[in-house]
Amino acid sequence: MAILEVEFDSKALKRTVSFRAILPYERFQPPYPTLYLLHGLSGNSGRWMYYTNLRFLAESMGIAVILPSAENSFYLDILVRDGCLGDFGEYVGQELVEVTRDMFPLSRRREDTFIGGMSMGGYGALRNGLKYHDTFGRIAVFAGAVHFYEYPFEWVSTRGNVCGELANFGDLDQTRGTDRNPRTLISGIEALNRAEGTNHFPELYMTCGTEDALLGANEALAEALRAAGAGVAWKPVPGGHDFAFCDQSLPAVLEWLRSGSDVQIHPRAL
Repeated sequence: MAILEVEFDSKALKRTVSFRAILPYERFQPPYPTLYLLHGLSGNSGRWMYYTNLRFLAESMGIAVILPSAENSFYLDILVRDGCLGDFGEYVGQELVEVTRDMFPLSRRREDTFIGGMSMGGYGALRNGLKYHDTFGRIAVFAGAVHFYEYPFEWVSTRGNVCGELANFGDLDQTRGTDRNPRTLISGIEALNRAEGTNHFPELYMTCGTEDALLGANEALAEALRAAGAGVAWKPVPGGHDFAFCDQSLPAVLEWLRSGSDVQIHPRAL
């Protein structure tokens, strides 16, 4: 296994940025199925590395993992166009995939390209996985912070607004019909599917702790996705909104991701 920290100049973010990469090169032959795994609010790319068994699991299953840092952006494009902050949605949904495919021996097939995340990262994975549905074949949502358009505004503006992140979404009434709202993206893909007679939805695995205040929002979106024709594995499990829950859920999620890959994962000869 190789663990790398990489810096490059991002056009989407208009500055030098860094990400971590886990490559199972010692045990498996490339190209590798790849998970772009997003951190939660107030975290960075190290959270998954430090608080879960991600490194061992990725190595044992032959999955490459790319871990970006995205500040408290919710992996959204900024509301103020042409500013200097850049667009995190474009960064994780498009640029980072292109850059890492050029850097490393990653599969370029949609069926082998996944996006996932916890809390803020779960929202980012759902939003960008649906927006860039031609890129990502599977989406994994761990306790997604998907409450902004699902719960009453009083709850969202108090309990659901930990450090001012509500401002990332703008006026909820005005942005409800935009791609900030997962339901808008769901409706768009559903309409595309009807028009083309195919299914553009990525497969989804959504999980949340049964003691998590975000359980209802995640379950409602899982139901909306199923109603629109998406394949959704909805897996509530005992637990709260923390990395203990994530670590408990991670083996099943990675096994599910690997099962959907077209890559034939060949161990290296010893």
